[in-house]
Amino acid sequence: MKNKSLYISSLSMLLLMAACADEQIAEFKVEKPANIEQYEYLNAYDALKTYVNRAANPGFKLGIALSANDFTAGDQVHSLAVSNFDEMTAGNEMKYASCVADDGTMNFYNVTKFVNEAKNAGMTIYGHTLGWHSQQNNKYLNSLIADKEIEVDPEDKVEKVDYEIDYSTSEYKFWNEIDNATIAVNKEKGCLDIINPDKKESNYLVQYHVADGISIKKDNSYTLKMLVRATDNGTLNLAVGNWGATSDGSAEFTTEWKELTMDFQAKGDGGFVMVQSGLFVGTIQIKNVKIVHTESPAVEMEQEVRTQTYQDGPFPFYQMGCAPDVINGAIHFVPQNPPVWSQFFIMPGGDNALDEGNYILYLDLTSSKDASGVELTMQNGWGDDAQKINVSVPVQQGQHHVKLNISGIKGGNYDVILKPQSTDATLDVKSLKICKLVKMNTIPLTPEEKKDTLTWAMDNWIRGMMEATGGYVTSWDLANETVSGGGDDNGIYELQSAENSDNPSANFYWQDYLGDIDYVRILESKTRKYFAEYGGNPSDLKLFINDFNLESWWDGNMKAKSLVEWIKRWEADGVTKIDGIGTQMHVSYILNEADQKAQEDAIVNMFRILAESGKLVKISELDMGIVDKAFGTGIKTENVTLEQQQKMAEFYTFIIRKYFEIIPVNQQYGITQWCATDSPADSGWRGGEPVGLWDINYNRKPAYEGFVNGLRGTDVE
Repeated sequence: MKNKSLYISSLSMLLLMAACADEQIAEFKVEKPANIEQYEYLNAYDALKTYVNRAANPGFKLGIALSANDFTAGDQVHSLAVSNFDEMTAGNEMKYASCVADDGTMNFYNVTKFVNEAKNAGMTIYGHTLGWHSQQNNKYLNSLIADKEIEVDPEDKVEKVDYEIDYSTSEYKFWNEIDNATIAVNKEKGCLDIINPDKKESNYLVQYHVADGISIKKDNSYTLKMLVRATDNGTLNLAVGNWGATSDGSAEFTTEWKELTMDFQAKGDGGFVMVQSGLFVGTIQIKNVKIVHTESPAVEMEQEVRTQTYQDGPFPFYQMGCAPDVINGAIHFVPQNPPVWSQFFIMPGGDNALDEGNYILYLDLTSSKDASGVELTMQNGWGDDAQKINVSVPVQQGQHHVKLNISGIKGGNYDVILKPQSTDATLDVKSLKICKLVKMNTIPLTPEEKKDTLTWAMDNWIRGMMEATGGYVTSWDLANETVSGGGDDNGIYELQSAENSDNPSANFYWQDYLGDIDYVRILESKTRKYFAEYGGNPSDLKLFINDFNLESWWDGNMKAKSLVEWIKRWEADGVTKIDGIGTQMHVSYILNEADQKAQEDAIVNMFRILAESGKLVKISELDMGIVDKAFGTGIKTENVTLEQQQKMAEFYTFIIRKYFEIIPVNQQYGITQWCATDSPADSGWRGGEPVGLWDINYNRKPAYEGFVNGLRGTDVE
């Protein structure tokens, strides 16, 4: 299913909002809807699971998808699940990205808590999911197979600049607390002047930032460098980092220009450089401040990532403070008189995805005069946790290309903002070019090395999950959404791959490195191994391949046929065993009768294909919307008539009865309803559509009756 996670979070919210959902959910009494008395008859029904014919379908499990964390919290979600269903599928908590951190450490606390609560409630869990290309920790996995550096002499180090501010070209605009002292840029001398007329009781009574927004990373080693002189000899107290997490030290200065240095290990990411000098009487001058680190030498090249140019006309981006026109192919900024603080986009972040690393920016800039105080900001989002990197832009009269070092990009979509601030210069920005610094003393891992490394990572993941679940979770989506739905591999569809993906950078395709065949075989062998090692009975373990669009009428159920064939290939070694197939079935009732008939025929054909495979069959993620025609836009809940709801109910009945009719009893694993309630308008999964068995206020819908009739096998009188 596409974007499952977005719906699950909405489902959790809906369940928690249900004011009348308490322990009475077991009888499922609902209040009389204000204007829909025609639904009153639904109150007579019992809980869903009571309608399963256990004698005729002894192994059948009725399931619900939910947030594991909400279930363990109790209340509405817990009551709904226990009262109506046998089994639960967690939304996100059992997926790779939810358990594996950027450094590869794994946390299964929520999984273990979910398992323990399920045991107490007497419910089973369907594990979702062990292998998938979506919701992986891409940063960690890509780091495992990144190019390796060629070894060099560890003593042969070079210095790299992480941050620099030059007060011969920059204004002072940082935080300070200076009792009866002054701090300002001395433009004539090209430095920052701190003038203290009298000795204070303590150094901290004159303290000030001389740098902010510095690019440092926790636990890495750096050197602070400051070019300083004063009217007399003295000592500065220094602190680098963030409030409560600074690296502290001191440095002595003289009456001559002297580069002060302080080595430190960062206690956090980013921060400031703070100076205290309350005990010194006189003038301290600071010409520049740098943060540097050393590393083994590497030949680097600039790899162009993107160039932004502009077309004549109105300002092309979202207005933020000011909106200069584009004249002669350049953003033409004219300061107000008197100047006011200004900023504007020169490249928006929507199409500006940058990988982690260090970058060089080139500005083609023309200025009416030399100017100071101009800044450039690169910003990944607008929340409190967004990375913001500020650098000073040296501005000279005339046209020139400004080169800016941007170190420590964490990765994401970065807005680039030019901040003339209060400069009185007219600026023309003709273009912006972004280049990534790429080390050339690296070589790619071989395909064999990548496979070996990722097999090790897969082993860690499966072992950790099997240990956390302790043999209690006996059924799993072994591999999720493996078949691409296109291409040709000897008459069947290819597997999913970065090559046939619309958004390859968002996913991690294990099969591209492990191989189409070995990917599933590795998953299967390690799951069976660690399931047994951590308390499971091997004969109880059932492993499924789960996929969507297996009911596709537009290609004659080609995806279902392809999946069955891929399972044969995976099992061809005589060792690998796939126990079942999960069909997601995120369907819509189609008001066009011909299209609906084609869909129903394809569902019947899908069940026949899956039955003939001899595998267990599970409807793994059933929900239903409604459209006017095939591939049409989903009709919103408020626009669906009672007659249309009844059509949807009949379609539920059709699907469930065909499942029981076509799938042999010994292959019937069960059905999981994916949406308990209708989706709210702002949901990321089928937003605003009538996809639930209950409405958003937990009143039963005709769909509930349709589901009951499907389970029971006959209409309820």
